[in-house]
Amino acid sequence: MKSTERRSQRDYTLAFKLSVVSQVEKGDMTYKQAQTRYGIQGRSTVLVWLRKHGTQDWHNMGLRKNLNLAMSKEPLPLTPEQRIKELEKQLKIANEKAQLFEAIVNVIRDDFGIAIPKKAFRQVLEHKKTPQISISKACHYFGWTRQAYYQQIERDQARHNEHEQVIEWVTKLRLRQPKIGTRKLHFLLRERKQQAGIKLGRDALFHLLRMRHLLIKPKRAYHKTTHSHHRFYKHPNLLKAGSQQVLASKPEQVWVADITYIPTSEKFVYLSLVTDIYSKKIVGHHVHASLQTEEVSVAYRRALRSKSSMSDLIHHSDRGIQYCSTYYQQLHEKFKVRCSMTDGYDCYQNAVAERVNGILKGEFLLNTPANLAEARKLIAQSIQIYNNERPHSSLKNKTPDEVHRASLQHF
Repeated sequence: MKSTERRSQRDYTLAFKLSVVSQVEKGDMTYKQAQTRYGIQGRSTVLVWLRKHGTQDWHNMGLRKNLNLAMSKEPLPLTPEQRIKELEKQLKIANEKAQLFEAIVNVIRDDFGIAIPKKAFRQVLEHKKTPQISISKACHYFGWTRQAYYQQIERDQARHNEHEQVIEWVTKLRLRQPKIGTRKLHFLLRERKQQAGIKLGRDALFHLLRMRHLLIKPKRAYHKTTHSHHRFYKHPNLLKAGSQQVLASKPEQVWVADITYIPTSEKFVYLSLVTDIYSKKIVGHHVHASLQTEEVSVAYRRALRSKSSMSDLIHHSDRGIQYCSTYYQQLHEKFKVRCSMTDGYDCYQNAVAERVNGILKGEFLLNTPANLAEARKLIAQSIQIYNNERPHSSLKNKTPDEVHRASLQHF
């Protein structure tokens, strides 16, 4: 993808850099091919990422040159005898194909009454499958006019240019949101469609991305972080359906908290999240190396510092030992927050928190960070994009921060 827009290192997220490094080191492409494919500016930008984030010794210039030479090495030319045998084999196959396809076309036309599509006819002429037959003769044989043939070419070229614009825009957007889904891309494309005159529906966008191998395949993983068999404080579930159920009608009314694991090259680290259940905005987070209560509570304390309204607040979580500890419960008492907890092992009782965990890990954390410091930087960038740029389907494709701020102003 070529682009005339000037970019700096800040335009590429850490997740994107790690993804490019991983593809180059796996041998999926060379660093030059990566620069061309993703429109990365700078002659040595990818090499700098490889030296900084890669697992191989990219400082060895001689080794790198040998690797590139080996990957670009062309096969030896064939001898005349080998070439003749190859041509004879190709001629035999071509004759067999011609007989088979001619018979199939005759059956389709005569037995099923299906006309040969114009697209197939045009491709035969454009690729000069029958160079001995002129366009005029070919159109005459099939009962079409030259004008209709050239008009079809213009329509197809316009559609091709439109598709290239869409692919370029999708590739640029996925620099920051690598795993954003096709439905959200279609929503974000609406405004662009009006500006550029693009006419592309949802199903057409799915088909285009499928043909370019750009559809997203979700991955699922499970790692237990909750220990609920303990003797500490436990509270009823205030969000469970019933006469006492609390339904959030505005931001900063109900917060949900959860802990998930993040793999790194060294060891597992953990991510504590506090999310507003109404706006789906992540209001507090912390990446830590252990499951100590003091570490888990950092996200909660950050969320409390960002709270702007004086409304009553409910904190909902599972029955993990960290949330039930005396230290965490004292924070509830200090800030006059009501506590709510799940009453079983059903993940749907804390569905919003689980969903946010899945979005972060499934759409943003695509590559394994090297250590705790890199994980903190990667997650901070991902949460900023999630809150401010990613449309949320349950919010009518608005961003969580947009809904959060608008609702607070209204109330």
